[in-house]
Amino acid sequence: MVKQKVLQLANKIAAGITGGIVKVKPTDPEYRILEPVTTDEMAEVALHLEVRKPKSLKEIAALCGKPEEYVEKILDKMAVDGSIKFELENGAKKYFLELFVPGVMEYMVANKENVEKYPVIAECFEEYTRRLSGLMAGNLPVGMGVMRVIPIESAIEGDTRKASYEEIAYLLNTHEIFSVADCACRTSMRVKGEGCGHTVEEMCIQLGPAADYYIRTGRGRSITREEAIAICKKAEKEGLVHQIPNLSGPGKALAICNCCGCSCFGLRNTTLFRNPDFSRSNYIAQVDTDKCVACGECVENCQANALTLGQNLCTKKPVVAPKEVDTPYDTKWGKEKWNINYRHRKVVAESGTSPCKTECPAHIAIQGYIKMASQGRYRDALELIKKENPLPAICGRICPRKCESACTRAGVDEPLAVDEIKKFVADQDLKAEHRFVPEKKVQRQEKIAVVGAGPAGLSCAYFLAVEGYQVTVFEKQKVLGGMLTLGIPSFRLGKEIVNSEIEVLKELGVEFKTGIEVGKDVTLNGLRNFGYKAFYMAIGAQGGRKLGLEGEEAEGVITGVDFLRKVNLGEELKMEGSAIVIGGGNVAIDVARTAERVGASKIDMYCLESRKEMPALEEEIEEALSEGIDINNSWGPKAILHENGKVIGVEFKKCISVFDENGRFNPKFNEEETKIVKANHVLISVGQGIDWGELLKDSKIELYPNKTVKSDPLTFQTGEKDVFAGGDAVTGPKFAIDAIALGKQGSISIHRYVHGDNLSISREREYNALDKENLNMDGYDRLPRQRALHIDGSKSKETFKDLRETFTEEQIKKETERCLGCGAVVVDQYQCVGCGVCTTKCKFDAISLTRKYDSAGAELNEMKPIVIKHAIKRQGRIAVKNAKKSLGLIFSKKE
Repeated sequence: MVKQKVLQLANKIAAGITGGIVKVKPTDPEYRILEPVTTDEMAEVALHLEVRKPKSLKEIAALCGKPEEYVEKILDKMAVDGSIKFELENGAKKYFLELFVPGVMEYMVANKENVEKYPVIAECFEEYTRRLSGLMAGNLPVGMGVMRVIPIESAIEGDTRKASYEEIAYLLNTHEIFSVADCACRTSMRVKGEGCGHTVEEMCIQLGPAADYYIRTGRGRSITREEAIAICKKAEKEGLVHQIPNLSGPGKALAICNCCGCSCFGLRNTTLFRNPDFSRSNYIAQVDTDKCVACGECVENCQANALTLGQNLCTKKPVVAPKEVDTPYDTKWGKEKWNINYRHRKVVAESGTSPCKTECPAHIAIQGYIKMASQGRYRDALELIKKENPLPAICGRICPRKCESACTRAGVDEPLAVDEIKKFVADQDLKAEHRFVPEKKVQRQEKIAVVGAGPAGLSCAYFLAVEGYQVTVFEKQKVLGGMLTLGIPSFRLGKEIVNSEIEVLKELGVEFKTGIEVGKDVTLNGLRNFGYKAFYMAIGAQGGRKLGLEGEEAEGVITGVDFLRKVNLGEELKMEGSAIVIGGGNVAIDVARTAERVGASKIDMYCLESRKEMPALEEEIEEALSEGIDINNSWGPKAILHENGKVIGVEFKKCISVFDENGRFNPKFNEEETKIVKANHVLISVGQGIDWGELLKDSKIELYPNKTVKSDPLTFQTGEKDVFAGGDAVTGPKFAIDAIALGKQGSISIHRYVHGDNLSISREREYNALDKENLNMDGYDRLPRQRALHIDGSKSKETFKDLRETFTEEQIKKETERCLGCGAVVVDQYQCVGCGVCTTKCKFDAISLTRKYDSAGAELNEMKPIVIKHAIKRQGRIAVKNAKKSLGLIFSKKE
């Protein structure tokens, strides 16, 4: 049954904006938000209040004809609910109605107890703002919306034309009372199951009378001016935009909101409705492409989706932008013009961006850290790398260098030595005095368990620790690092390198527990009982695969993975005589080179692939050959030969093709062409398997036939809602950088899960590289690629030490000069709201704010004629534009 007095109250509040022209119906959010907590008796009292015209208790009681005690009790209850507001005047409360937005709906959402009981309150706030903004799209002049962006002050320092209403400091210095409350917009989206992961708790600040109201009604916490400044700084670090309510006149706002473009309803006018005039400041961003290195920091933090990664090289055919872009200024602005998928962030322009960033699995800002290295800013470069990869020194030694394979410089002479530059920069982190340990964002109490201390687990633990979580890593081996420690020999990756990078995680507060196998020594349910809120499964592919041939159980036969683990754990393992390594990948190369170092007199590698098809990196193949290891291509094992239980050799058959016409692994052999190779040892390195043990017992987690875990391809959530997976456990055996990239994505999902946010919204990071075929590469000087000193194979095979040299500082200067600077950020100045977040993220002084508009906003009672005048002129512009189009069509048909 409809509460008639409540419906009347909803209409009276709504009339503050509409003038009563639009009537509120019982199905509308204006009524539905009030209904759960408001009785007709309460509404009857509130109907004697006016919008933004305070009245004393005595006046209201007289109008109601009710005792003051009765009226006061009702009014105070409604003030706590948020449906009305009061301010103190000479110590006495004066009550009044507020607008629905900004006003009543935010106040009501800020009452946590009511929202928990009645989620419809939060849902109505979202629905109302979406409907209102859709109606208003295009019909408001610049800066005349309900909310207004205030630039970050550091972005407009020195601008002599700035005004007090554009300064946060002015607002903070004008008042003495301050409070902080949760973001009402993000709270609403979280209640709807659409939270985005940006911080909700205590992010919006109230000032003066508004702060007093929030504090007295229990919806906000009293803070000092200094605390308010600190919250604003915290918001800026997170990339949030400062906004203020805009209907009280210039410089008179009583709140500072810290907003994101994916959940906040003020900025949604910019992103969903593509109508930034609704909330923009007087500024727009400009990029100096000569300084920009397309690191992407500004792009990923742009809450208006106004920045994208583009290219910065001359092209054969110009990348042509549309001649005319429609805007609400002179175009009818209906749903067909909106960006319905606004939460699906687009980070790269249609023309593409630098191939190195695109091809890197972690999308590291390669061009950015190369520029920093060229300037000698090694610590800054390290910080930039660690935004995506917390293990740069490790990757500098074992990375597959996909960035180099894609490097545009190859079109001039040779690819840039990206990995050597990264290795040089990362080695600065190995020294305690230069180590970069990121600052924790906050200190959280939630406990997270990571299972497996390999690259995926370490990466996830690192990023969760930076977010402030209490992270414990459980590792069943006695040493940390997973395959980094146990699967890669020291001559490629020294254990001191792995340990040094793990030390950074320890400094962040990550706890490591070794020798504990989850599923055996402790269970997931047991950990849940200990208070762990989420889990990350990163056990890796540490089991060796066999061939299924007779004789594999003979003495002297071992999988390559098991062999490397024994050596890396320091077990006594001496080989005598000849050894055969079966396999052609990087691990097989490592196995062969390790066998040489533990005593094998002769090592022969046999693999199915031709030399060109071998999966091992060319550099590693060359290192094996330089150490005297023979590689025999296009041979597959037919049988393992043994006598008296001991291996004596392998029979091979000729492989005539490895892949079928569809590129799938489907080897074919010439069974008539065979040979027998004698050996004392056979090391099988044809892949790795995953051993889950009892970890998944009694859980809903499912596995694919290859033992990888079934998980969501975007969020990596498994069949158990609180369990996420990554690394080899999801992808099968891949490179460390792939696992590291998944570790970060796992940390994002866990952060959202713990806070009840949506796991998939705004998660896409879709990169596409520029078209190299369209580049004009004429005029570039040929500059030789720098190379580390060659290591004599006869010396390297005598030791487990990594003898490979790192670039000198002089080589770094020369090599970084070779970077072509392919990428640069592109600004859509119409879409830009002038918040200045981008300027705080740029480490190259490449982006700045420029004043373009001169709008100061207006008080509510002044808004109506301004909006009507603008709307009439706009309709005229639309009519003129349509007429021109029609005439153009007529004349084109005549021609």
